[in-house]
Amino acid sequence: MLKKLCLFLCLLLSSVSWVCAQFVKEYRVPEKAGIEKVSLNFSSYKSETQVKRSTGLDPLRIHGHLLQANILPDFRSSVAKNRVAASLVHKNIESDNLGKSITSKLFSTTSGFDHSWDVGLTSSYVYDLDFNLGMGTADFDLAQLAVSTLKIKSASADVFIHYSSNTPNSVGMDTLLVTLNMGAVDLHQAQLAQAKKVIIEVNYGQISLNYGQPQSSKAQVIAAVGGGTIYLKLPPESSPVKIRMKTTPLCRIAIPDYLRAIGEDTFVTKGYSASDPRLLEFILDVGVGAVTVE
Repeated sequence: MLKKLCLFLCLLLSSVSWVCAQFVKEYRVPEKAGIEKVSLNFSSYKSETQVKRSTGLDPLRIHGHLLQANILPDFRSSVAKNRVAASLVHKNIESDNLGKSITSKLFSTTSGFDHSWDVGLTSSYVYDLDFNLGMGTADFDLAQLAVSTLKIKSASADVFIHYSSNTPNSVGMDTLLVTLNMGAVDLHQAQLAQAKKVIIEVNYGQISLNYGQPQSSKAQVIAAVGGGTIYLKLPPESSPVKIRMKTTPLCRIAIPDYLRAIGEDTFVTKGYSASDPRLLEFILDVGVGAVTVE
């Protein structure tokens, strides 16, 4: 009986300590007449982050689950004319005080990323998004959203950018930029972003680009990996596409037979025309690893 009582108390204390370790944070920018554009700067040192369309009317809603008390999120927002400027800084106080670098956390034996953030956007506004993610995972579902700029920077992360519905970006995206020191970038249904320029740079890891369908506007796509792999899924061969390779002898290249060489390390599809307003131009750069084009 005493053993059962001790076990019950241990379980109860464990449950209480787990609950006490949970911190829920809610931030929002309320709906206001005249707002047209929202700029968000989001910074988190270690988290699982999800960005997607929400059903509410507020231009911005952020919901966070934090597992450590030394994390102090700082959220600020302001409205000037028809524009909202919002920022969330999610800083590790212990790391700042003790001078621990984020690289030391890459080899931590603990699992998970301690914190999660859900960022809700709506279809009624145009967004400039700037994310600085120390390490973790990030899922960007841009379906039914108007995104004019998307920038993502991370020390170590897996970043997934996709569209859960077959609805293209309702505004022309000027720049889609992702830079990682280590990790993977998966850009799926990339043509739906309607981005004029796509730049993805990974020091160590992999890049997956899926342009399975033609894009309706001209674009330049730069993908660079220091050590790792690039996978590129092309639209139908009747689409206007040009590919330039920048590789070394330590990089293996696999390309489909229908691509035609028009110069050293430069290939085009059957539908290629330099003057086509829908031309997709790819620059693929790999130091050590492999490039696969399908």
